[in-house]
Amino acid sequence: MIFQGIKSIVKKKNFSASLRLVGHTNTTCPGNLITPAANSFKGVRNNSTFSSNVALKSWTKPIEKLQFVPDVTFKTRTRDENGDFEWKDVTTKDLFEKKRVVIFALPGAFTPTCSTTHLPGYEESYEEILKLNIDDVYCLSVNDAFVMRQWGIHQGLAEDKSPGSLGFEQVKLLPDGAAHFTRGMGLSNVWDTERGFGERSWRYSAVVNDMRIEQMFVEKMDGEENIQNSVDDPFKCSDSGTMIEYLKSYIFRKLYV
Repeated sequence: MIFQGIKSIVKKKNFSASLRLVGHTNTTCPGNLITPAANSFKGVRNNSTFSSNVALKSWTKPIEKLQFVPDVTFKTRTRDENGDFEWKDVTTKDLFEKKRVVIFALPGAFTPTCSTTHLPGYEESYEEILKLNIDDVYCLSVNDAFVMRQWGIHQGLAEDKSPGSLGFEQVKLLPDGAAHFTRGMGLSNVWDTERGFGERSWRYSAVVNDMRIEQMFVEKMDGEENIQNSVDDPFKCSDSGTMIEYLKSYIFRKLYV
């Protein structure tokens, strides 16, 4: 009797449109349909099904030079006038509009290459990079604000405790916890059977000039970019040294070419 009553209500209300287990509209990216693998509900999540089907194609195809960076809001933590922490929304425009900045992204806070080489390289080169006509340097990862702050402290970054700041004096750590920016950059990567990370950012660096991509260095493996559920984590072109070489060559071309 109870089941028949529920069945009757469902028919009357036509709930089928709202109860979409396979495929739902993403409110952040209107019009995009997320369609998990057909057998994912049976617990089958291997490389060929889960990793290649969870992410939309637009989330995994890197954007190109001269395109605008994604228009998103980062959920950050900052200090108030009393030194207490509070939430602060920081938009893409706050970070990139009318500025020329360097941004580099990595798979995760506290992970080996990110902690021993990628972030330290940019932190050590921060002042040199600023002298090359750059306003600031950002490090992005698909982690929340609490994790990013603790990682920065663990890395020995000098804190900026002034009210409203982004938390650190030199390289600023951007928490892309929901991967909105990463997806918009076309560099979302789902590590499922490899590492068990879930959705993260593929490793890359870029120069953003007034909201547009001026130059981009996306890591490749066997000539391919952003390989889903990749066994390897290539780190050859998104380092601080490559970025400095580009910035110097850019100035040279402007002066002499």
